Amino acid sequence: MDDPAVKAILFDLDNTLIETSRAGAVAIHQTSELLKTTLGLDDETVRSICDKFKQKLFHESFDPSAGRSIDDVRVHHWEESLEETVGSRSTPSLAAQCYYLWKNSRLQHLCLSLEVCNLLKQLRSKYQLLLVTNGETQTQREKVEAVRCEEFFDAIVVGGEHAEQKPFVSIFTLCFNMLQVEARDCVMVGDSLDTDIQGGFNAGVRATVWISSAEGVVSDGSVKPDYTIPTVLDLPRILAQLQ
Repeated sequence: MDDPAVKAILFDLDNTLIETSRAGAVAIHQTSELLKTTLGLDDETVRSICDKFKQKLFHESFDPSAGRSIDDVRVHHWEESLEETVGSRSTPSLAAQCYYLWKNSRLQHLCLSLEVCNLLKQLRSKYQLLLVTNGETQTQREKVEAVRCEEFFDAIVVGGEHAEQKPFVSIFTLCFNMLQVEARDCVMVGDSLDTDIQGGFNAGVRATVWISSAEGVVSDGSVKPDYTIPTVLDLPRILAQLQ
C-alpha cells in the first residue's frame, strides 16, 4: 500500500527554528562583562561562575507546585554559582542582576530569520504546521512571544503545560488530535535525538527529520532519524521525497 501524503509537520523550536544556543552564548558574554566590572574578577573566575550556572540550568528540575517561579529558581542558580566561586564577595542583588541581564539578553537575541519565516509561509500553504516545544511554560511562552511565531502555526504546544513532554507519546497524541490527523500523516522535525526524533519514532510518525548543523553522527543505542539535514531550510528537499 502506498504511503499516505504528508498532511502536517511538527516542529521543535529551540535550535531548530531559532538559534537558542547562540543567543545564550551572547547572553553569557554580556553577563560575564557585568561580573568583571562589578567584582573585578579575572576571566577564569568569571568563566567558572558562568559554567556553574549553565550546569545548573542544564540539570534544572522545576516544580511549579513548590511556590517559586522559574525566575526565582534561576536567580538562585546565580546565587549558588557566585557563592560557590567567590563566597561572600557576592550579594543576592548581584545574582538577580546577572539573571535578568542573561534572560533579557537571550530573549533579545532570539529571532526567526527572514529565510525561516519565508519557509514557514511556504509550507503553511501546503501543510498544517504545529510547534511542539519542551520546557517550562513561562520560559517557552516568552520565547514564542519574543520571536513572534504564532502567525505561522495552526497550534502551539508547550510541554510544561501538560503531564508529559517529548518523547512521550501522550503529547504527540495531543498534537495529532489538535490537527485532526493521524501519526502517519505527520513529519517530526527537531534537533534532539532524545526528545524530537525518539518521540516521533515512539508516536509512529511518517518520518523524522533531524537538524544537525555539525552533520552529527548518531551514536550506538540512539534512535536513528529517517533523514538528517544541517538546517531546517533544507526541509523542502526531504518533503519532496515523501510525496
